[in-house]
Amino acid sequence: MTSTPTLDQIPFDATGFADNPEPRCPCLLLLDVSQSMEGAPIDELNAGLVSLKNELHGDPLAMKRVEVGIVTFGPVKTELPFESATVFSPPTLVHQGDTPMGAAILHGLEMVEQRKAEYRANGISYYRPWVFLITDGAPSTTESWQAAADAVRSGEDGKRFAFFAIGVSKADMEKLKEVSVREPLRLDGLKFSELFKWLSASLKTVSSSTPGTEVKINAPLGWAAV
Repeated sequence: MTSTPTLDQIPFDATGFADNPEPRCPCLLLLDVSQSMEGAPIDELNAGLVSLKNELHGDPLAMKRVEVGIVTFGPVKTELPFESATVFSPPTLVHQGDTPMGAAILHGLEMVEQRKAEYRANGISYYRPWVFLITDGAPSTTESWQAAADAVRSGEDGKRFAFFAIGVSKADMEKLKEVSVREPLRLDGLKFSELFKWLSASLKTVSSSTPGTEVKINAPLGWAAV
C-alpha cells in the first residue's frame, strides 16, 4: 500500500515576498512517473519541463509572478515546492513505481492550500491556482481515488483552483473524466514540449491580468489529440 506523505513545513523564503510583492500565479504539476513512463515518455516529459522554464524566463513579468510546484507519483513525492519562475530549475525525473493518482491529487491540493495561506500571511494577492495532472494510466487498484475526485469537484465549485487532466498514450480517459470537472484532453503522441509551451503562454496571459478577473486562454492547439 502506498502511503501519502505528510506536508511538513514546506520551506519558503518570506523575505522573497518583501523583495517581490507582485501577485502570484501558482501552477502545480502532478506528474505520473510510474514504470509505464519508461523510455521516450519520461525523456520527452523532462524536455517539456525545460521548455516551460525557458518560455517563462523569456517574460520578465511572468518571472516575477508565476510560481511552479511539482508533485510526482509514485510513490507520491513533493519533487519541487512552489518556487518563483525566476529560480525554477526543473528536476530530471526518472520512472518508478505504480500510479497512486488519488494520493498525489490530495497531496497536491493540500500543497496549494498551504501556499495560498502563505500568500495571505504575507499580504500577497494571488490568481486562482492551476493544477495540471498528467498521467499515462489510471489510479492504482489498491487505492481509493474517489476522495480525490470529490476534492477536485469541491475545489472547482469553490473556485479555489482550476484543475486540468491530460492523458498520455493509453491513459484511462473515462477514469480521468470521473476525476476532472473539465473534459480531460489526450496528448497528441509525446508532444510534451508543445504542451508546456502552451501552458507557459497561458500563464503569461493570466499573470499579466488583474487577479480575480476572467482571462481568455488560447485553445490547446498543437499538442492535444483531436
